[in-house]
Amino acid sequence: MSVPAILCIGAVQWDLIGHTADPMPAGADLPGRVSRMPGGVAFNIAQALAREGLAVALLATVGTDAEGEGLVRAGMALGLDMRFLHRGGATDLYLALEAQGALVGAVADARALEEAGEAVLAPLRDGRLATEALPFAGTVVIDGNLPEPVLSGLAVSALLARADLRLAPASPAKAPRLAPLLAHPGAVLHLNRAEAAAICGAEFPTSLAAAEALLARGVARVLVTDGALPATDGCARRGLLQACPPAVPCRRATGAGDAFLAAHLAAEHRGAGREAALAAALAAAAALVSGDDIS
Repeated sequence: MSVPAILCIGAVQWDLIGHTADPMPAGADLPGRVSRMPGGVAFNIAQALAREGLAVALLATVGTDAEGEGLVRAGMALGLDMRFLHRGGATDLYLALEAQGALVGAVADARALEEAGEAVLAPLRDGRLATEALPFAGTVVIDGNLPEPVLSGLAVSALLARADLRLAPASPAKAPRLAPLLAHPGAVLHLNRAEAAAICGAEFPTSLAAAEALLARGVARVLVTDGALPATDGCARRGLLQACPPAVPCRRATGAGDAFLAAHLAAEHRGAGREAALAAALAAAAALVSGDDIS
């Protein structure tokens, strides 16, 4: 069995997102569009990497219901390796509302992923992808939708000892779940300023301040975005680097962080330096938020 170069571990679900061009106060009922698409942090990153020509497998849980079968077909059509999915229960769902290109609120129903727990990681233990004695040596992207016990267990196991690890918090509410993995010597933490605040328990005025605080906590490398404001790449060995994102109209919000991480990872896989990789990531995020193809 061939082993993919990159694993994306975490949420695979259907995204149901309502978009309106009008302001949305609490209780409003407004005209707009509703889109339904395959999503979840792990899925979004995986499909973006596949578009860059990289071999990517998903480790996640998908239901045996019609929605789950639809997700498997969608992933295969995009060129994703869906062989290692855990199957069972009902398929997870993400529901969000966006108004004027900004996220108003969202609910992530990730019960299947929460209930699957350690079963999602079985291919890393049973020889299909790796074992405890022969850990996976490629790139592993982990999102914060995984349950806290699973993430804590990964931090103390040998499963990721040789991995190039990329961490995606998924949201400010879930960002602290990743704390046990922050000391991994191969970890690169991708997050926004709000997620950095959630991890550190402190507010930061800039992405630079957030990156400095995370480096002080022992993170080897961190990339912090801040919407239209400058982003920061902080590296314990190579210092701090900043860049401004392209100035674009904001028409959508969901998935911008996923696009950023995938583009940055793909650029570094191609051998790009820090400046070029950061620029590519910011351009990809800008292209997503400015796009009006939300069907």
